[in-house]
Amino acid sequence: MRDESEAGTAGEQAYERLRADIVFGRLQPGQRLKLERLRLDYGVGISTLREILNRLVPEGLVVAEGQRGFQVAPCSAADLKEIAALRLLLECHAMEQSFQAGDMEWEGRVVAAHHKLARMETQLLAGDRSNAEPWKRYDWEFHQALVSACGSRALLALHSGVYDRYLRYQMVFVIFRGEIAADEHRALLDAALKREAARAQEILSAHIWGCVDFALGRGLSS
Repeated sequence: MRDESEAGTAGEQAYERLRADIVFGRLQPGQRLKLERLRLDYGVGISTLREILNRLVPEGLVVAEGQRGFQVAPCSAADLKEIAALRLLLECHAMEQSFQAGDMEWEGRVVAAHHKLARMETQLLAGDRSNAEPWKRYDWEFHQALVSACGSRALLALHSGVYDRYLRYQMVFVIFRGEIAADEHRALLDAALKREAARAQEILSAHIWGCVDFALGRGLSS
């Protein structure tokens, strides 16, 4: 996930906004992206929009249709499973490196990130589903904190891009698995503080594939 405040130019701001609208499901899978409509919505010219959409194609968020233009990348069970496997591969490796190298400052980031996530999950468990986007941002911050001491910017960048594609499925299919997910997050926190990388990797595997099963149960098909 990316911070819009870092975007400088109008084009970068439009890129961040459009990207976020896809990731958070405000633009639906398979939706045609009509340039004239986007020009009005995002306040940039047609040529800039083409550049933005072409940037989003290799990120797996937009599909180019040749002469027919662009559409939001569709969702499928096969795609979600592929993304989930890639996220697991990257995040497990990054966690192992992070657990080995993490210092007191890293521990503080992990604890603080979990605190915010846990507060939001408490609201969700009480029936308040009005803050889906902040909840997923705190979810991202926690998982990012776990891997933040891995020592590789390239790995963190790859993980961030894959995580966003995975997040889109969570938003589109409204994935919240209740107390199970909250328990998994608490267990990940405990494993991190004890530097138990193997246990954290097992928990993360259950956490990710549990979300995949949930999406499949809500009607996602290949």
